[in-house]
Amino acid sequence: MDCNDKNGCSSCNNEGIVYNKKHNGCEKKFERIRILLICTGNSCRSQMAEGWLRSFDERLDVFSAGIRPEKVVNPYAVEVMKEINIDISQHYPKPVDLFLNNELDFVITLCDNARKLCPVFLGNIKQQLHIGFDDPADAIGNTEEINKVYRNIRDQIGEAFYRFLMEKIDK
Repeated sequence: MDCNDKNGCSSCNNEGIVYNKKHNGCEKKFERIRILLICTGNSCRSQMAEGWLRSFDERLDVFSAGIRPEKVVNPYAVEVMKEINIDISQHYPKPVDLFLNNELDFVITLCDNARKLCPVFLGNIKQQLHIGFDDPADAIGNTEEINKVYRNIRDQIGEAFYRFLMEKIDK
């Protein structure tokens, strides 16, 4: 079966910055897609979204940042992502200022606060989107009740970013 996608496909092999391998008899070239995910603290939703996107497609360069970054990634987020074999335990919150001059294909806010306070990017930004989610850090109850909220948000993020990938990148 030939790949008819002029930009390449996920079946091609990664050669660093550019895919450039023969795939079923055709020449493919794919430039990496750079995505920045932003939420207020960069400790939960944006970290989970980064983990999901990295797990979906190795062609993506995915980064996350916060308007007011926390000190560490939320341990509940780390735990529920680990349940689905996505390890975000080595992630750490970063300030959005680190990315203001970068060239990015997508800048995506994940909470209303980040959308309102998102700074002006000076680099080349191809598309800015908002894909919002409730903050699981607002969950109250015992550990199992809190984990249930985190799992629900984790799954919502995974579904939304899979749709994003299919609609915006693999179209």
